[in-house]
Amino acid sequence: MGITSEVPKTVQWNGSEVPVYSMQTIDFSRLLSQEPEELEKLLKCCQDEGFFYIDLQGIDGRRFLDDQQETLKLMNKFFDSPLEVKNEFGLVAPHLGYEPVGSRTGVLENTKDGYEMVKVSRDEIQSESPHIPRNIKNTGDMKVLENAIAGSNIITKAILSGLSTQMGLTGKDRFENSHRNHRASSSTLAMMHYVPSDPVKDKNIGHQKHTDISSLTLLFSEQWGLQIRPPGAKEFGFVAPKVGTAIVNVGDSLRFASGHTMASCIHRVVPLNADEHRYSIAYFLRAENETQFTDSSGRAVTAGQWHDEKFYTFTAPPEMQAAAPSYLLLGGMEEEADLSKAQKETLTGTQTAVAAH
Repeated sequence: MGITSEVPKTVQWNGSEVPVYSMQTIDFSRLLSQEPEELEKLLKCCQDEGFFYIDLQGIDGRRFLDDQQETLKLMNKFFDSPLEVKNEFGLVAPHLGYEPVGSRTGVLENTKDGYEMVKVSRDEIQSESPHIPRNIKNTGDMKVLENAIAGSNIITKAILSGLSTQMGLTGKDRFENSHRNHRASSSTLAMMHYVPSDPVKDKNIGHQKHTDISSLTLLFSEQWGLQIRPPGAKEFGFVAPKVGTAIVNVGDSLRFASGHTMASCIHRVVPLNADEHRYSIAYFLRAENETQFTDSSGRAVTAGQWHDEKFYTFTAPPEMQAAAPSYLLLGGMEEEADLSKAQKETLTGTQTAVAAH
C-alpha cells in the first residue's frame, strides 16, 4: 500500500484486522495567516490527540513537497552505498551521524530495530566542516539537505507560532522564543531506511513504541508503517500516508513547555509488507539545549539533558530499558492499561461492539 487520498478504516497486519486512525488536517496556508478557526483546531489537536496532518498543497507549501522528493533521491543513493561509506563518521553525537540496522530495541519482544538512519543536525549543516559522509557531501546534495532542513524548520516554527498565539503567549513566553536558530539545539533531520522484514521469522523489526524527544516532529513518508496509540486507545493502529500532506506529532518538550496540557504522541513503526524497503524523513524540532522544563516526574531538566537521557534509554538493552523510569520512553504519557476501570470498560465494550459487526 502506498500514499492515498482515501483513508480505509482498517488494514490487515500480522494476521489481524488493525484500525487505521483518523487525523485532523491543518491547512498550512491558513496557519500562516493565523486564521482564528485554524488556530483553534490546531491547539485542540495538540491537546486532545497530539498529532495531525498538515496540508502543503497550497502555493505556500508545494516547495516543501518538492524538497521531500529531492531528499528521497538523496536517500536512495546514500543507503545503496557500502556500509563503510555510510558509516564514515559513525554516530558522532546522539543527534548526528549514522546508525546501522539493529542499534536499538525492536518493536517486538526479543528483536532489534529494523532500520538504518542518517541524521544531519540543523546546527551542523551551518558549520564549515559538517560531519556528512562523503557520498552526499557535494554541492548538489548539500543544497538538498539545506533546503529540507530550512523548509521543515519553517513549517514547524509556523506551528509553534500559531500555538503561542492561540494560547495567548507573549514575548519571551512564546514557544518559538525557546527555539531560536542562533542558539545551540539538537534539532535534526533524520532519514530512515527500514529494511524488508517478516514479523514471524526475522529478528530486526521496526521501531519500538515511544514518544519523541522533540517539541514537534514533522514526518514525510509515502509508505505505510507508522502506528499510533491515541490517548485512551486500547491498541496501536496505522496512520495512512495522505497525498500532499506531512504528519506532525507533539513531542515531550512541547508537552512539558505547555504545562503538560498537550499530548505527546505514543507511536511505533512496523513492517506492513515484509518485502518492502520503507523510507521516511523526520525533522525533529527541539528546544534550545539550555531551555528549562519540568518533566513528568516533577524534575527540573534542560532540553539537552532530556534529549541525552532519553536517547541512551532508546539504545539501552531491553533489561536496562525495563529498569529505567517509566516516564522516559513514553514521556509520562499513560497507556490504556493505566486508565480507570470505567474507561477500560467503555473501551472494551466499544471494541466488542465493533467486532460483532
